[in-house]
Amino acid sequence: MSQSESGRGSFVSTVALTLGTYVASAAFSLLNLLIVARALGATGRGDIVFLVTVATIAGHLGALSMQEANANIAGSEPVARRSLATNSLLLSLLLGGLAAALVVGLVSVFPAVGGEVRRALLWIALASVPLVIVRLYLSFLAQADYHFAATNVAWLLGPGVTVAANGALAAAGALSVGRALAAWITGQALAVALLAAHVARNAGFGRPNVRLASRALSFGAKAHVGRALAVGHFRIDQWFVGSAAGSRELGLYSVATAWAEVLSYVPAVARLVQRPDLVRASRETAAALAARVTRVTLLLTAPAAAAFVVGAPFLCVTILGDEFNGSIDDLRVLTLAAFGFVALELLGGALTARGRPLLTTAAVGVAFLATIAFDALLVPAYGGLGAAFAAVIASTAGGAAAAAIFARSLRYPIIELVPRPRDVRWLWREVGNRFARSDARSERP
Repeated sequence: MSQSESGRGSFVSTVALTLGTYVASAAFSLLNLLIVARALGATGRGDIVFLVTVATIAGHLGALSMQEANANIAGSEPVARRSLATNSLLLSLLLGGLAAALVVGLVSVFPAVGGEVRRALLWIALASVPLVIVRLYLSFLAQADYHFAATNVAWLLGPGVTVAANGALAAAGALSVGRALAAWITGQALAVALLAAHVARNAGFGRPNVRLASRALSFGAKAHVGRALAVGHFRIDQWFVGSAAGSRELGLYSVATAWAEVLSYVPAVARLVQRPDLVRASRETAAALAARVTRVTLLLTAPAAAAFVVGAPFLCVTILGDEFNGSIDDLRVLTLAAFGFVALELLGGALTARGRPLLTTAAVGVAFLATIAFDALLVPAYGGLGAAFAAVIASTAGGAAAAAIFARSLRYPIIELVPRPRDVRWLWREVGNRFARSDARSERP
């Protein structure tokens, strides 16, 4: 057993640590939302969201999913880790530069693609694309050696630095879109520096290997279609709104999406936690388990979505100010997308766990195509509200596709995916049993 394997934490502790990081990162993001929205208003908030969205989408698409190859190759061939690390640095510069150049070309031909932001700020944002890519590459490389603690710290460092810098600037009355962008880039750079130092201290950086790079890119290309579609489905609506409806409308819509994303936390964690059981179980057991988790998550999502619908005025106006009154309807509509997201996330995840990732890609592809079609149709006329309706339609279509593919592939009755009263009783019993076991352990000498 390798040193890293002997020193790895338990699965449960790793999940708990990663979940805590996920929640803390989300809290930082919401706090940053409050600071920027209060200090810069809807238009300033829209500008910074547009710039970060463009850089993030360009980075994820330009990465060609080589991070997936880093995880697989480094995990199975430790001798390749040093060359993978160096290849990651070099390829992030090459692919990041190409992705940024592609966006510059699109903006030159179609100026509306660049939104209403100052072009100088857009070029600065695009210059950070290699940072986005190398952060992905080094994170997966570290996780291949069970170093989740390092990647979790890096994950928190970006939003933590951003919110601290923006908070200090806002308190001094000096926050601007350019400085907020600089704070975000600084957070990305510090996270990359931490990951690079960690990799250098453990695996190290070796000589570049062209053959290994070709192999990694070939592997990544197979996973890239699904990842690209997923990124497009979940992020491209903000680019659409910023380009077609302007920065102020994007500022309003981004507030609604930030709050609505809270509804994705439970299914995202449920997908993570159920995967080991789905991989090990028989087809029948895995299908039944995935169906039950989906039904229970849908039941948990319903009251949470209702709370967001009722609480939208408080979340958008009481907390952020009257200027964000236009976010209320966007948020209320977006909550309806949560149900399709649950099905797409959990049933798609189950298909991947059962070795059918291309079927997951097909379901995500349905959602992506619906996003593009309905954003193009609705955003120019209705702005953020049109994007919200497009998100509901796309998530519902993707979730329905995932359910149909899941039922056919795993030979499971699709009607069994509909929640029923006994799921509530099961959940109540499981929670009670969990507390009973905890009490029993605490009473042991």
